[in-house]
Amino acid sequence: MRVLVTRRWPEAVEAALAARFDVTFNDGDKPLSQDDLAAAMGAYDVLCPTVSDRIDAGVIAGGDRVRLIANYGVGFDHIDLAAARAKGIAVTNTPGVLTDATADIALTLILMATRRAGEGERELRAGQWSGWRPTHLVGQALKGKVLGCVGFGRIGIATARRAHHGFGMKIAYYGRRPCEDAVAAELGATFHPDLNSLLATSDVVSLHAPGGAGTANMIDAGAIAAMKPGAYLINTARGTLVDHAALAAALRSGHLAGAGLDVYPAEPQVPAELLGLENVVLLPHLGSANRETREAMGFCALANVEAFVEGADLPNAV
Repeated sequence: MRVLVTRRWPEAVEAALAARFDVTFNDGDKPLSQDDLAAAMGAYDVLCPTVSDRIDAGVIAGGDRVRLIANYGVGFDHIDLAAARAKGIAVTNTPGVLTDATADIALTLILMATRRAGEGERELRAGQWSGWRPTHLVGQALKGKVLGCVGFGRIGIATARRAHHGFGMKIAYYGRRPCEDAVAAELGATFHPDLNSLLATSDVVSLHAPGGAGTANMIDAGAIAAMKPGAYLINTARGTLVDHAALAAALRSGHLAGAGLDVYPAEPQVPAELLGLENVVLLPHLGSANRETREAMGFCALANVEAFVEGADLPNAV
């Protein structure tokens, strides 16, 4: 059973894979080209990509040997599921294990944006800090403010719990349906069936929707215009959710006070219009980046591969 792992995984997971299968690791940890990925379809039984690999129809058409795409990550909008299914290729992901880590990063971005921490660090490192003064880099408090979650699945709820219980924020959310009654009662969460209604009443908007064609640019110029003046936009979900040109315009005009982003539509490229703005925090996709979570993701992917080889039900079939 030949397995290709497209990027380096935590050492403990790689050792477990290598003990069980004939594994090829990407020792240089550089992105594989589309041609490389297409060639792998005919040379391996299992392909283990990450969110940075675009497994499109062209790649999937590259060969007939791969029977499982075991994705390292919860999102799978970078994989053409229809093309995979047409060739009888199973697809799995690693849900659940990165909930807390991603919610922690969402809170990190909320705090950095509202308290202007990125601006302050850049000023200090540049030798421009002239000392404490009452009007210096004044930000916004969180207590009593409304956190509006766009999407209220595991990560959205975990973020809301941190914001509500830890910082005294009020919780509102938009989604396909109301959450469980117990969760709503715990958080005092208000359901908004209309996105613009949520945007208009939220002081901080945090995105937790899935990627894909159905949510592409859901936060466009119109949605940003509907946001409360002086609000903040946080995205730890998918870069494709946001029209970044419209976001940059709103940050420059002052309609939005700030933003915090961990994901981008064409990673590792970051929208150029954001790079020169002081009131946006830009992180390099750190949502799941702690040791415990990255190892858990890897062992979850390994469990999917093992189940496939044994002919068992796949734990995390997409």
